[in-house]
Amino acid sequence: MALSRIWSAFIIVAIVVASIKCFFFGHSDIFNWMVIGKSSDPLNPLKLDGIIETCWIAVDLCIKLIGTLALFMGLMSIAEKAGGIRLLSRIIGPFFSKLFPEIPKGHPSMGHMIMNFSANLLGLDNAATPFGIKAMESLQELNPNKNVASNSQIMFLCLHAAGLCLIPVSVIAIRSTQNAQDPTDIFIPCLIVTFVGTMAAMLIVSFKQKINLLQPVIITWVLSISAVVGLLVWYVSKLNAESIKSFSGLLSGGIILLIFLLIVLGALYKKIDVFDAFIDGAKGGFETALKIIPYLVGILVAVSMLRTSGTFDVIMSGIKNMFVFFGSDTRFVDALPTALIRPLSGGAARGMMVSTMISSGPDSFASKLSGIFQGASDTTFYVVAVYFGSVGIKNTRYAIGSMLLADLVGVCTAIALSYMFFA
Repeated sequence: MALSRIWSAFIIVAIVVASIKCFFFGHSDIFNWMVIGKSSDPLNPLKLDGIIETCWIAVDLCIKLIGTLALFMGLMSIAEKAGGIRLLSRIIGPFFSKLFPEIPKGHPSMGHMIMNFSANLLGLDNAATPFGIKAMESLQELNPNKNVASNSQIMFLCLHAAGLCLIPVSVIAIRSTQNAQDPTDIFIPCLIVTFVGTMAAMLIVSFKQKINLLQPVIITWVLSISAVVGLLVWYVSKLNAESIKSFSGLLSGGIILLIFLLIVLGALYKKIDVFDAFIDGAKGGFETALKIIPYLVGILVAVSMLRTSGTFDVIMSGIKNMFVFFGSDTRFVDALPTALIRPLSGGAARGMMVSTMISSGPDSFASKLSGIFQGASDTTFYVVAVYFGSVGIKNTRYAIGSMLLADLVGVCTAIALSYMFFA
């Protein structure tokens, strides 16, 4: 219900703003470009994709997702039949059993969730999605009301959307292409912001679900994760830009290949028909990709309308004028478009970040802050549409509100850290 109201509000607000611009400010062609506009069209004054093109983009995204989903869900099928998922469940079980009290001990969803979090941690978005969808399907088996999100599904998705990431590889790469003096200078703030956002998501959902976080197991795990994050910050802070790129590539690529190797070796040891198991899982990846097309089209079209109508420009102008009125520093406002659009679309947020770098310079305060925004959270509405859509959840309860609140904590933390590091 919440997603339905938000989606409706997006469309209504976009059309109202476009109507005002058309009838009061003389933008007579705005409706046409909102519908048929292409960002690649030199005649398009908006330089943004309209509704029709966005529909094609959504379907194209799902088609490209088929291969990734098929690969990783095929590997998950091998791991499940070989007992690897049960092993992961036993290892992580003591901690997850406290955060997910409704999940039976040793349930496969534990292993699926830790695979998803691990992929997120390494910045492997393409790998995280299939693992996450598999986790949602496993949790849906335990869900007594198939149309309503369960407590476990909400906790999982909020932690996933918080986007704890060790190294923001894509942001560093883009900063490098824009010739930033030190492309890696946003690494430490990004890591801290994602960690704070994840802790905020855990606190918010635990409060709603009345989960006691002051338990020895939870405290031990949180302190251990904090120590690992601290050690990584200490190690990477001593590397130069080239070494950080090399280290991140070794870490992310090496870990995923190690997972492949362990899954296949484990299956051979257990005498599993490896290829048949892979095919069984890969078929599910194809079906899942087709299932999420309507949800993705709906979300991306609504976001496209908000952007092409100029709604974001109106919001940015209002925020900037408000801070100017109160005499506050407004340097951070130039980076806010990335933060505001990040929950809606990762690609659009990336475009906003690049636009900020081009207009303000890659080493400006706004550019560095926009990079932190881009690397510090996941796309909330995309995640809701894809993950809940993959299992047919219609009532998301308080999931969206919790995710957006955690996003807000992350945004405030990013701004504060940017002034500490770069002001």
